[in-house]
Amino acid sequence: MLRNSPTKSAGTRSRATRPPVPRPQLGRPDPLDNLTGTRFLWGTMLAVWMVSLLPWRSWPAAPNLLLLVIAFWCVHQSRRVGLITAFLFGLLMDVHDVGPLGQQALYYTLVAYGAHALHRRLLRFDLWSQGMHMLPVFLFGKLVDVLVGAWQAGFWPGWTWLISVMLTAALWPLVGWVLLLPQHRMDDVDGTPV
Repeated sequence: MLRNSPTKSAGTRSRATRPPVPRPQLGRPDPLDNLTGTRFLWGTMLAVWMVSLLPWRSWPAAPNLLLLVIAFWCVHQSRRVGLITAFLFGLLMDVHDVGPLGQQALYYTLVAYGAHALHRRLLRFDLWSQGMHMLPVFLFGKLVDVLVGAWQAGFWPGWTWLISVMLTAALWPLVGWVLLLPQHRMDDVDGTPV
């Protein structure tokens, strides 16, 4: 009696002739996913949040740098920065400005949603074109913010907020260039194609 010999029947194949079954493999992480470190990403948002606490923001036409940085990271690091981050920073700004709780949180969340909705499209363009694409997103979010504020206050605040929206969108290329510097530095150091 042969114990180790496989028995062949008319309808079965031997182990040697069976097609290989693909097995799940651990894929290498995409090297472009982690070019921006977590400390740098959150450090930039916290630093800009601290700068946003200064009194220069009380000027109605001041650009919203914190929103700009959050929207930028929503586009370029969409897996790490999202709607919850935008909502929490919006609540922090509501508390700081002693305004209606949730008004800026709504504004930040709307812009972050728009950035997430467009992030695949925006990554195909350069920073100038990205700023142009984000202008309607900033405009819509600010319009909702102004309408909610006007409804609560009972009067229209004027049109100076349009300057703020334009400046925020115009600063996208400069802020993007600064925030992408670590990636450019890593490209220069690496120099080898992947």
